[in-house]
Amino acid sequence: MANLLELYVKLVGLVLMGFILGRKLPNSVPNRVGQGLFWVGVPISIVAFLRQADLSGQIWIAPAIAYLAISLGAFLAWCGMRGQAYFTHTTYQKSTQGSLFLAAMIGNTGYLGFPISLALAGPEYFAWALFYDMLGTLFGAYGLGIVLASHFGGNIRNYGQITKSLLINPALWSFAFGLLFRQVTLPTVWESTLETLAWIVVALTLVLIGMRLSGLTSWHKLPPAGISLTIKMLIVPLVIGSLLPLLGVTGEPALVIVLQMSMPPAFATLVIAETFNLDRDLAVTSLAMGCMVLLVTLPLWLWLF
Repeated sequence: MANLLELYVKLVGLVLMGFILGRKLPNSVPNRVGQGLFWVGVPISIVAFLRQADLSGQIWIAPAIAYLAISLGAFLAWCGMRGQAYFTHTTYQKSTQGSLFLAAMIGNTGYLGFPISLALAGPEYFAWALFYDMLGTLFGAYGLGIVLASHFGGNIRNYGQITKSLLINPALWSFAFGLLFRQVTLPTVWESTLETLAWIVVALTLVLIGMRLSGLTSWHKLPPAGISLTIKMLIVPLVIGSLLPLLGVTGEPALVIVLQMSMPPAFATLVIAETFNLDRDLAVTSLAMGCMVLLVTLPLWLWLF
């Protein structure tokens, strides 16, 4: 509990810093920060965290569960929006639909999932969280997530452009490079520098959240954010978590998987929204609400699993 308290103190502090900077700096700064994270920051962090990972053990099922959770989140988001259209005869704009999909599908299994899993389940089971994120959430976010963002953002109009957006995606290339780069021995000072850069990226992402929060003029995005968070942080982990024993996953590994599934929307959703002109306000609102909801849901998952 002390580790969790320290984690959230740091999170709130960095977001507050970004909020203050967002009030002082030009409006173009958050956009540039978002672009920089997508093309440079995220790839550096992927390479750095891969070098520290222990990839041994029979944990192949973790990414399979991640894909199942992402698919269920997307399906429930589609059902929710179809249900709203049927009963209220209203629909969200395409950019809002794209951000709602992303928030319901992609969790913050790296920047929040890793430290929370370490704090609650211990380092012995950290590989389960790692495989869930690196081979599951990563490809879900920068693969399927970019396909959806390209469609709902209106920047991609044919399958050739979608394929191109996947092939030039820096996160996917950095993952492949990181697996090979693990075999290269670096001097201690270089290794330390790479790790420091990766954590700077984490801090910048949190600061970007604060910047976007400072630009919100209203909270009219609460209803769609509530839909995505109910799906992402309650329904999906409860449904799939109850099925884990049937897959042979019990005990601490099951807890780690459920924690990963129940994380708030990933910071990647904001980076992707910045890049593909989706609903930024909804992305930020979902992130902010998700971090607050997490404080309430964590005891629930500890009690159940």
